[in-house]
Amino acid sequence: MLQDLSPPLTSARPLAAFASHPARTRGRRFQEPVAPTRDDFQRDRDRIVHSSAFRRLVYKTQVFLNHEGDLFRTRLTHSLEVAQLGRSVARALGLNEDLVEAIALAHDLGHTPFGHAGQDALNACVKASDPTAPAGLNGFEHNLQSLRVVDELEHRYPAFDGLNLSFETREGILKHCSMANARALEALEPGGVGRRFLDKTQPSLEAQLCNLADEIAYNAHDIDDGVRSGLITLTQLTDVPLFDEHRCATLAEYPDLAQPNSGRRLLYETIRRMLSAQIYDLMAATSQALQDQGIGSVEAVRQAPPLVRFSERMAEQSQGLKRFLFSALYRHPQVMATTTRASEVVQDLFRIYNEQPTEMQADFAAQAPVQRAVVDYIAGMTDRFALREHERLTGIRWQGGVP
Repeated sequence: MLQDLSPPLTSARPLAAFASHPARTRGRRFQEPVAPTRDDFQRDRDRIVHSSAFRRLVYKTQVFLNHEGDLFRTRLTHSLEVAQLGRSVARALGLNEDLVEAIALAHDLGHTPFGHAGQDALNACVKASDPTAPAGLNGFEHNLQSLRVVDELEHRYPAFDGLNLSFETREGILKHCSMANARALEALEPGGVGRRFLDKTQPSLEAQLCNLADEIAYNAHDIDDGVRSGLITLTQLTDVPLFDEHRCATLAEYPDLAQPNSGRRLLYETIRRMLSAQIYDLMAATSQALQDQGIGSVEAVRQAPPLVRFSERMAEQSQGLKRFLFSALYRHPQVMATTTRASEVVQDLFRIYNEQPTEMQADFAAQAPVQRAVVDYIAGMTDRFALREHERLTGIRWQGGVP
């Protein structure tokens, strides 16, 4: 007989006093019986993983459009990387790993097709269509849309719309929010997830951690994807201190990686070391901030300045990397040409659906107001579905990313 080596339930790693504890959650909007084998944050994570919106992330752009290559990151792989980084840090700091994972996996559920180009285009469409739009539809914010996905748009349960996630997970999903939309949320849910933006207080440490893990993940994988695409080179990256410091350390230990045919190994090892350096720096700087501020509770976290942080030197190096990626990759002519056309697709779809709502799927076409339904419909699309719809409605066919 095989020995049962699974750890007992009582062996869970203890949480720090400033961590979010599931037994002290502020609860769900709709009361439900407690799950027998999972706490609330574990249950949130599982609901997110099984949602339709989560599955669609596999066909949503990160930087490169979904059809441009099988090895480039998508919103799904990005979310998994954020979750992995976040859990590693949470474990070291005594934070709640399950809450971090739930927030990380859900943070991009409301993102449009075509990455930031799609988001910017949809935002511009909404603002231009009605400059006096009522509170709650003041432009398009993908964080607010992610919250809307888990609160309203997932239809899986007979007793309520959405996934009915816990307050702490919903709060972490809403990373940014305009004051106009925060006021609209507060009117609908007094003292809810919009309140902190009005009070200028902080979210949980788990939410703060996900924000920075998001940044660390996309900086690293955008380097990888950028080099793989041929749009940026290792030579260019030698001008980026955060990258070059670890490239030089890698070559000092493995000089054979200087050979031309070893570029991929050199890149991977450099990125690995760069990630580790950022993670360890974040752990040390955050631990020091918690000590300096005398943080001993979740309530103290909320009243303090942001606590999950880099050291001053690492923050400066991270900003340097972001500036490089913005100019060399995100504004590369080839990327700009593709994203400009992607923006046109979103604009065309927004115009056509508002003029002809019945062109949307029936459940969206029946909703009112029409513009809210159009925004939800477009934001939920994958890259390839948006392109197919655009071709169906306009007759324009994309070939290799070019219409």
